[in-house]
Amino acid sequence: MQKTILRRTPPEHSLETPLAGDLPPLLDRLYRLRGVSRSEELSHKLQHLHKPTFKGLPEAVALLADAVEAQANVLVVGDFDADGATSSALAVMALQAMGLSSVDFLVPNRFEYGYGLTPEIVDVAAAMAPDVIVTVDNGISSVEGVRAAQEHGIAVVVTDHHLPGDELPSAEAIVNPNQPGCPFPSKNLAGVGVIFYVMNALRAELRQRGWFAQGQPEPNMANFLDLVALGTVADVVPLDHNNRILVSQGLQRIRAGVARPGIIALLDVAGRQMHRLVASDLGFAIGPRLNAAGRLDDISVGIQCLMCDSDELAREMALTLDELNRDRKAIESGMQKEAVAMLNRLQLDEENQALPWGLCLYDGNWHQGVIGILASRIKDRLHRPVIVFADAGEGEIKGSARSIAGLHIRDALDAVAARHPHLLNKFGGHAMAAGMTLSRENFDAFQQAFDEEVKRQLQPEDLQPVLVSDGNLTPTEVNLELASLLRNAGPWGQHFPEPLFDGDFALVQQRLVGEKHLKMTLALDSQGQHLVDAIAFNIDPELWPNPSVQRVHLAYRLDVNEFRGRQSVQLMVEYIEPA
Repeated sequence: MQKTILRRTPPEHSLETPLAGDLPPLLDRLYRLRGVSRSEELSHKLQHLHKPTFKGLPEAVALLADAVEAQANVLVVGDFDADGATSSALAVMALQAMGLSSVDFLVPNRFEYGYGLTPEIVDVAAAMAPDVIVTVDNGISSVEGVRAAQEHGIAVVVTDHHLPGDELPSAEAIVNPNQPGCPFPSKNLAGVGVIFYVMNALRAELRQRGWFAQGQPEPNMANFLDLVALGTVADVVPLDHNNRILVSQGLQRIRAGVARPGIIALLDVAGRQMHRLVASDLGFAIGPRLNAAGRLDDISVGIQCLMCDSDELAREMALTLDELNRDRKAIESGMQKEAVAMLNRLQLDEENQALPWGLCLYDGNWHQGVIGILASRIKDRLHRPVIVFADAGEGEIKGSARSIAGLHIRDALDAVAARHPHLLNKFGGHAMAAGMTLSRENFDAFQQAFDEEVKRQLQPEDLQPVLVSDGNLTPTEVNLELASLLRNAGPWGQHFPEPLFDGDFALVQQRLVGEKHLKMTLALDSQGQHLVDAIAFNIDPELWPNPSVQRVHLAYRLDVNEFRGRQSVQLMVEYIEPA
């Protein structure tokens, strides 16, 4: 699909004075283009983290401190994705490190119980006889589940980061930066970031109570920053300054080789080198392997891998997660082919004006755990909001939605529910992703209502995919030194994107590798003296290689390619078209 390349412009408040005296001019400009206006925003020291001003935090900490002192039974109830896995592992290990002897975790199997602290999962939890349930990365919408837990005599502390609904649960304490009235300035924390703050505050409270003066060693909370970095990147939350600090600190620990065995093992099976680790490696190498367990089986094996203190056992579990991820890829590939065939049968393609603006697809044989990935793939292909549905049993279907810039998907679903109260059984989510359940018989009516709502909120130009570039680089700037500088200048991620450049190049050589990847040699100057390697992943093999094309326009990232100990600069191509 053809894309429009737009170039970033500095914000109006950008100052002429350098952000830092020793900052290279190009990097200074790149930071400004991402909204950085003060040199303090470039510091990733822990001292610059926001203070823990959460609504509900004093109540949560007091209850948990009482539980530690009384040696009560605490059960952590998590979510079945990478954020939920890292949150669960952090909560359990931090409580253990503070001297709580009876703490365990429970994650609902998505196929049996669905998401969150439901009354059904509370019945399972009650059999474990907890005094306190702590939710991580879920709970803000668990009104009935919290009520059910309290009817069992179980106190509930909700820690979450998702957007709340109209009604909050009646938990003993709620810690969520997005709940009404919470003064914590960063609303972008992942679930693992929230529980990290809670455990930090709990340590301070126990210290105040003299708990650690009785012989219990005081834990170093920095030891959990590898988990915080992993969960934050994998959950694709915006990397504001606070989150960049958390991710940067975790990356430093992993690069230094002091990460927990499970993370090291997962990096090893993914073929990533610790000393070269960047934030995207957490999102593309470890995150999918943890998520695969929650999508196809049980995320518990992922949590156990993260909590494991044995190198050998961690390696075994990492291999299990890697195999699950391979299975997930195979299932996803088959579903993609079926989805494309479905679109073709309907004679729908990206050039056809009849293509719904809000696209809904359903197949009774699709795998519930993989529909989110399929929705994301089709959204990228057609550049419009997509919801993919699979059977959920008992006459219901579950949908996973992915959106594009300009449409807050949860708000769109809320609008559909307001206009058509009978269509949606339940829903929830973020701006760019959401989940829902509806009756199978309501699918046709829902897809029409969703399309109408999308058309109400978007304009035709919103359906044109856009790449935002940081401009052109001169031939002398395309070098190993700059590539290394940019690689380590992050952490880059959501809302703080890795620098992307665009420009014209002479195409010297082109060949297909691995069936879908285009390997190229490019000339940076008119004389063809300055050559550089480039690779474009997942190209259309019907269009490339193309011997008739001699010049190309690329949107690309600079990267460092390391092969047999030798480093060279390489262009990672995001978009290619004949010049």
